[in-house]
Amino acid sequence: MTVSPELISQWMGSARWFGGKGRDWTVTAVAPLAELDAPSGPIRLLVARVEYAGGEVESYQVPLALHEQRVEALDRAYVGEIEEDGRTWYAYDALHDRTATALLLKNLRTGATVGDVTFAPLKGADDIPPEVSSRVLSAEQSNTSLVYDDSAILKVFRKLAPGENPDIEIHEALLGVGCEYIAAPLGHIAGRWEHIPGETVDGSLAMLQEFLATASDGWGLAQSSVRDLFAEADLHADEVGGDFAGESFRLGAATAAVHADLARALPTGTFGPERLQPLASAMKARLEVAVREVPEAAPYAPALTAAYDALAARTEPVPVQRIHGDYHLGQVMRTPTGWRLLDFEGEPAKSLAERRAPDSPVRDVAGMLRSFDYAARHQLIDRPRDPQLEYRAEEWAQRNRSAFCDGYASVAGADPRADAGLLLAYETDKAVYELLYEARNRPSWVRIPLSAIERLSAAAAADAGGAP
Repeated sequence: MTVSPELISQWMGSARWFGGKGRDWTVTAVAPLAELDAPSGPIRLLVARVEYAGGEVESYQVPLALHEQRVEALDRAYVGEIEEDGRTWYAYDALHDRTATALLLKNLRTGATVGDVTFAPLKGADDIPPEVSSRVLSAEQSNTSLVYDDSAILKVFRKLAPGENPDIEIHEALLGVGCEYIAAPLGHIAGRWEHIPGETVDGSLAMLQEFLATASDGWGLAQSSVRDLFAEADLHADEVGGDFAGESFRLGAATAAVHADLARALPTGTFGPERLQPLASAMKARLEVAVREVPEAAPYAPALTAAYDALAARTEPVPVQRIHGDYHLGQVMRTPTGWRLLDFEGEPAKSLAERRAPDSPVRDVAGMLRSFDYAARHQLIDRPRDPQLEYRAEEWAQRNRSAFCDGYASVAGADPRADAGLLLAYETDKAVYELLYEARNRPSWVRIPLSAIERLSAAAAADAGGAP
């Protein structure tokens, strides 16, 4: 059965996980990975090759469930009609079809190999009941995740890349050293496909892991704390019943423990001048772009540039290892027994090689520090400017940033604030990234990273003995 590129192209264009929107692109090929037999009709696991006007090529995973009749319950996942040998098949996104998702789980539990797809279970996969039903999580952006009756979650990677996905690699490495701060991995799915004509590659298709059914996400908990603070007009952050600092301390400790486990499980190294100089140059380049797009940042550029120059001139080696890479409050869950870290996939916009490259754990620390700032300030976006509330937001953010670093130091044995220049460089780089993102996507949010850049530039100027 041939699935036309035109059909897939029409459907993918409106899918939230497709990353090519706004660019000149076309689907040039749709290739089969495997076919699973179901009573309702075949389940086709496919890869669509997307080519852009500039010559870039991407592969996307497109699983289809085929039915001989229209299925009203699956209308939201309808892809289109496929003709074969005089028969009409109605194609749906298979990840919304419970018959199809049950087959994926069955093959994972048994460790099957079907076509060019390998299902690799880990310990615990057999504990998932075979007759569970699935539901699709609606909050996903670049992937599609299925929850099986609150027992397990299957993250299906939509945009594919050659090689093992960092989320699988890191989770399984941490499992091997007994890390207690992750959701246990239960297995993964891998495949082989033709990425470009004549080039066949192997890569990750999906990962199965424990579902933390009774957990609360860190962003939501932090937001509740900030709302409690804003509701108490005359109390400080440490006097409010919803004070979050204790959780921030414990989160810092959990983060340090995971970094230590990653250093035990995967290779480590150091960045000397030959690596720090291009790192600093990349940071300066991002700042230059940000200043062009957001001129309000221009007064702070000299101090930030000086901070990046100091990083480039550093002679002391910087320890590096595998890190989370995209760390913020939305990537952590609070369970009844403590914090768990999720989604070690890294920044989706980066290449697989970049996401798997070692970096300083300070990058993760800086990401979380910036997340506390967002948690404190984003509830002010739709309100008139109020200096008192802004002061209280900064007080909350600073209290939780400090608590997080205190918790990190309690486990790591070293406070990330002790290497002030390194932390400053990574934190300002993250704020500059945020500034560009907000300017391009949410202009009303620009003031959040811009206020951070103002604060950080003052710290940089103080370190340099000058003024921003």
